[in-house]
Amino acid sequence: MSPLILETSSFENEGVIPRKFGYKEGNFSPALKFQNIPEGTKSLVLIMDDPDAMGAVGKVWVHWVVWNIHPNDEFQENSIPSHCLEGKTDFGDNGYGGPAPPDKEHTYLFKLYALSSEIDAKIDSSKNEIEELMKDKILETAILKGRFAP
Repeated sequence: MSPLILETSSFENEGVIPRKFGYKEGNFSPALKFQNIPEGTKSLVLIMDDPDAMGAVGKVWVHWVVWNIHPNDEFQENSIPSHCLEGKTDFGDNGYGGPAPPDKEHTYLFKLYALSSEIDAKIDSSKNEIEELMKDKILETAILKGRFAP
């Protein structure tokens, strides 16, 4: 079977993320589509973070944590299905927090995980809590990258 795919119509993989998706701009979440879901997948998890923030703020900055995504779901721009749960970002909010590099262009990673079960977690769970709950359930992963400059 083909590998799991995470794609968006909002920007090209490894391309520039449009301004309206930036935290201080419109803070719109991108449209996302999931393809080639592995057999046995019961749910998906999406984590968006910024490893380039390590140099500026001393840690990988968490921008979005979404879990219990159904395998046949799609995210419309600035909207996710109502049954999906969103965790706490490093902005201190639940939900999408767009790119906001403090210093220079950063590359943002949208990581999709296909899981063998759903995750039982409270709505404001952190990225670390979700990663701990899903670690023995991961069937396959996919990554989408985008760049954003201040």
